[in-house]
Amino acid sequence: MYEGLKIANMYTLSETIAEELLSSVTYPWEVLPKIGEFIKKLGPTLSEEEYEYRGDDVWVAKDAVVFPSAYIHGPAIIGKGAEVRHCAFIRGNAIVGEGAVVGNSTELKNVILFNKVQVPHYNYVGDSILGFKSHMGAGSITSNVKSDKKLVVVHTGEGNIETGLKKFGAMLGDCVEVGCNSVLNPGTVLGPNVNVYPTSSVRGYVPAAHIFKAQDRIVKKEA
Repeated sequence: MYEGLKIANMYTLSETIAEELLSSVTYPWEVLPKIGEFIKKLGPTLSEEEYEYRGDDVWVAKDAVVFPSAYIHGPAIIGKGAEVRHCAFIRGNAIVGEGAVVGNSTELKNVILFNKVQVPHYNYVGDSILGFKSHMGAGSITSNVKSDKKLVVVHTGEGNIETGLKKFGAMLGDCVEVGCNSVLNPGTVLGPNVNVYPTSSVRGYVPAAHIFKAQDRIVKKEA
């Protein structure tokens, strides 16, 4: 049951330094409470030839580009070839994958960004996992707490999944494209190769290879 939401069907695990962590659970949101401790364990094992330890549980690849105005709070790992741009705010418990882009004024908190992820312009990504080559358009955000502060439930066509989590933004599979100024509401899960129209308000599960045009207009991509 819920096969499409399982990690094995959402992500290419070889495209993240967090493969071991993700392989230990069934659904991606199950790792959210474990990211910080995983970083603290993994960081000291990283190659000193490739990574620089900057103190306070922050490891940055030596070939990553981090703008002087960016702020990184640990625990955090910034992968090889990544780019953290002007005024980016990384609040901790964050893994930024190889070749990923964290853009100007983008904020991250308790996240895993797979390799080649792009959150390049004015994005907020909290309590979320973004798969290989996924991209969030300018101004698009993950909303990670319900307004009534109740525990987050993932709504699917097969039924609802109780997560037991108060904070849960969005799980994006590989190669997801989120249009500009969209809001991914708490408990959103987008399967691989999903496209979201600009200015959308998304909630629940969107299966792989579908286009989200509106909550009542989710269409399968043509072959």
